[in-house]
Amino acid sequence: MEFLNQTYNSDFILLGLFSSSQTSQILFSFLCVVYIMTVTENTVMILLIRRNIRLHTPMYFLLSHLSFMDILHISNIVPKMVADFLSGSRTISFIGCGFQIFLSLTLLGGECLLLAAMSYDRYIAICQPLHYPILMNEYVSILMAGGSWLVGTLNATVHTMYALHFPFCGSRAIDHFFCEVPAMLKLSCVDTSHYERAIYVSGIIFLVIPFSMIFASYVKILLTILQMKSLEARRKSFSTCSFHMIVVMMYYGPFIFTYMRPKIYHTSGQDKFLAIFYTILTPTLNPIIYSFRNKDVLESMKNMLESIFLPKRLM
Repeated sequence: MEFLNQTYNSDFILLGLFSSSQTSQILFSFLCVVYIMTVTENTVMILLIRRNIRLHTPMYFLLSHLSFMDILHISNIVPKMVADFLSGSRTISFIGCGFQIFLSLTLLGGECLLLAAMSYDRYIAICQPLHYPILMNEYVSILMAGGSWLVGTLNATVHTMYALHFPFCGSRAIDHFFCEVPAMLKLSCVDTSHYERAIYVSGIIFLVIPFSMIFASYVKILLTILQMKSLEARRKSFSTCSFHMIVVMMYYGPFIFTYMRPKIYHTSGQDKFLAIFYTILTPTLNPIIYSFRNKDVLESMKNMLESIFLPKRLM
């Protein structure tokens, strides 16, 4: 009972990324700029897709959900970091930490499944274009997006409840910039090896299998691209697929390395560095790589800006 009272009634301390040095102030400023860029980019992407009927396709429907996930994900972490740096207080309540874990796992798991769905969409569009209207219609895209949210939420609910039920009877200092399960497990004073095996199984379901599907899809896509007669078409398609795979590896690689290793092999500096990739960098890069390099999106953005800033002609 004493352990339970201590666990549920005490705040945690997030050690974070920053100290009081001048270098940390520069990093803090850079983080604020990245956060504003990420929210702006993804918000613009969602608005463009909603405004332009030409973008009302399964691909852009899935991209709009990816943008929304990225906004929520980075907003779940960075504002707290900013508030802690400005106030000098690094505490986070037990409930606040639990909510951060839940939302983070929901979005991370959902985005893994959504990226796999997007790779399937590209595979059908490029490798089986005649079957695209049947295999990737509105109903299928809604099912994919809804399934990503639902499965991610269910997984996050189970892991959040299980991770927080352990007694934290020692230090309450989390050597991380947000409440993440591997960092939390280090604070527990009981054996968590059984739960770590459950995390490993979840990692196979949400990380290894989707990543394998994405990799297989892009291999098929590249083989199809190589058979194209147009050199320009091959160049553009290969460039697009290459950028997609780079972002996918930046997301899945650190994520797999963090969640599929035993607790004893984790180091705080390494975990924080890896987490930056899938919590901050990829939400910033996703709209640029997946959307803003597309001529339809650029044309839609041009039209939207003209409608806002250019005066309407007199009738």
